[in-house]
Amino acid sequence: MTSGPSVRFLAPEGVDDPRRVSGGNVYDRHIRDGLAARGWTVEALEVADAGEAASALRGADDDTLVLVDGLVAGWVPAALEEEASRLRLVMLAHMVVAAFPDATAAAVDAERRALGVARAVIVTSRWTAGELVRRGLTDPSRITVAVPGVQHVDAGAPASDKALLCVGVLAPHKGQDTLLDALARLRTPDWTCAIVGSSEPFPRFAAAIAEHAAAFDGRVQLTGVLDEDGLAAAYDRSALLIAPSRVESWGMAIADARARGIPVVGSEAGGIPDALAGGGGLLVRPDDPAALADALEKWMSDPPLRARLRREAVVARTSLPTWSDTVADVARALEAA
Repeated sequence: MTSGPSVRFLAPEGVDDPRRVSGGNVYDRHIRDGLAARGWTVEALEVADAGEAASALRGADDDTLVLVDGLVAGWVPAALEEEASRLRLVMLAHMVVAAFPDATAAAVDAERRALGVARAVIVTSRWTAGELVRRGLTDPSRITVAVPGVQHVDAGAPASDKALLCVGVLAPHKGQDTLLDALARLRTPDWTCAIVGSSEPFPRFAAAIAEHAAAFDGRVQLTGVLDEDGLAAAYDRSALLIAPSRVESWGMAIADARARGIPVVGSEAGGIPDALAGGGGLLVRPDDPAALADALEKWMSDPPLRARLRREAVVARTSLPTWSDTVADVARALEAA
């Protein structure tokens, strides 16, 4: 009996940890499990630091196909360069480090070096692909776009049209400060907003968000990280998702909302416009609290607009890729490498 293809997959530690929920972890988990379901032998190695990542690369047999999460790749550019001649390296780029205004020169250089030795690059949006090419970080012939899939969920009507939701790690690039500034401008009463996400990676920013949120007298709730059931319940309670990011490759929260037919107000940044293609969303200028507040006022005060966006969101969900589609795209890229 002929065995299927095999791949060594290097991902950050905690892919399955419910306390470390992130879009990247969700994506990595679906790829790992989806490839195995398609008959691949997947040697999944979770690494905690540069030392473990370098050891995992150096310990691989010659000609091994190695899929490296972009976060891990950024830790070990030198090891990737050393091993590139004997391993078939494929990089999974969830983001473009160089696109972040606060990215360090070292991180940008590490990204450039890692991409430079990858035989193939898998990205999660067309925007990411275009940005990598525009910055001269890789050749378009080496890129495969594999957008995040969804699991369709039949969601009921929310209790209130004014129940707002924002999902994502509390971080400057996610723009929760812009959201709070926008909420402070709202004239429509009785709205609520749940902000879901970890406060650990950027503690100073998260502390400032918590201080600002406390001024809203309970209308803004910071939930921290929610497990799968808790997050599903948060979506069920919400009428509108807000994605105020300054930089975003795609937006897993947007995909989750669209899988439920929930409209989205998102910033016109990165891959968000692509993620909202097909309707069911409003786009606003990034880092513009007044523009975001105006969009939220329109949502809460205009019943025909709400009805239209909901209809569009329900229609759009039928054309969303599934995780099976995503895994198939990744498998083709790996096979070609």
